Amino acid sequence: MYKPNSPWTWAFVGVTFVQAAIVLGFEAFCFAKFQGSLRGDLGNDMVIKSPSRTIPTFLALYIFGLLYQLLLVYDALRLKNTIQVIGLCIYNVGLLVYAAVQMDQIDEAIDLLSPEHIDASVWDVERPFLIAIPCIIGLGTVLMAVIAWKLYDEFAWTIYKHISADLKMKRRYLTFQIYIALLKFDFFFFLGFTIQFVVVVVNHNNIEFYLTIAAIPVNIIILIMAGFFTRRENTPGMLVIITLYFAGLAYFLFKLVRMWQPGERRVLYDPVRRPLTTFAVITVILIILTIVNACMCTANFGRGLKPHIAGRKLESEEEKFANHNMTEMPNYNNLGYGPGPGGAMGSRMTID
Repeated sequence: MYKPNSPWTWAFVGVTFVQAAIVLGFEAFCFAKFQGSLRGDLGNDMVIKSPSRTIPTFLALYIFGLLYQLLLVYDALRLKNTIQVIGLCIYNVGLLVYAAVQMDQIDEAIDLLSPEHIDASVWDVERPFLIAIPCIIGLGTVLMAVIAWKLYDEFAWTIYKHISADLKMKRRYLTFQIYIALLKFDFFFFLGFTIQFVVVVVNHNNIEFYLTIAAIPVNIIILIMAGFFTRRENTPGMLVIITLYFAGLAYFLFKLVRMWQPGERRVLYDPVRRPLTTFAVITVILIILTIVNACMCTANFGRGLKPHIAGRKLESEEEKFANHNMTEMPNYNNLGYGPGPGGAMGSRMTID
């Protein structure tokens, strides 16, 4: 099991952990305050019910998003993946944007529900915490960027020894790292969009609800198989995956247009239109980047990269030394017990 082994790896883990703990605490307080202030029967009117689901949805996303970030931090440090470390800094910027959007959306939700279903003074209580959240994430992003720069230097030598000095091979390995990192971030933004769409927008009696739920495991399988086919250099499998990426791109573009189309359904998107738009735009950009990198990875098949990425685990000098000491048999000749000149048998022969 991997354990951070340098001050900078520990610092990266510490910053993300403290950020997650504080932000989740503030989100939990806002959620409890909001839910405790709701009153009256909301009925079956989606225009009224949707705003009441806004804060629980944001809380669920932040719980998932920040815990998933901690998992990606561990994964990036374990694999010495500098691309994923840089990607985590960008990911944090996405959380920062979402926190800023969240504040306006919660304000609008309270306005829609007050005074009949909630007291408008709730906004005055929650506002300082909602302002503090993007500030904390902003500070965390700056600290993560500084530490990522140090980690880049720390990991560079390990990667150099693993791949050798072949520049073409290093470019292929970089393309592979970018692609695998994109798959991990695709997962979060797709799931984040789907959670908001299902919880706040879709009517549970609508067939669209069941189709959206069914799409979640399908997309997870696609992302897992995408990584599998890339490591195995399976060209037919990658062509199928790239085709499915285009289908996913069309799906998110369709949802993005539908959110802003005039009509009766538009009002259902009001409580989460901005967050959904943010997630949809980021996901569209990520899918386009994923398609480009998938094509580049496929073009690199059969060019000698496969042995470097099959079940890889990069080790620093300290880890290699520790593993060497734990697994290698001791040299008894040097300890005075073997049949060498300094061992017991060697001494006995000299006496004889």
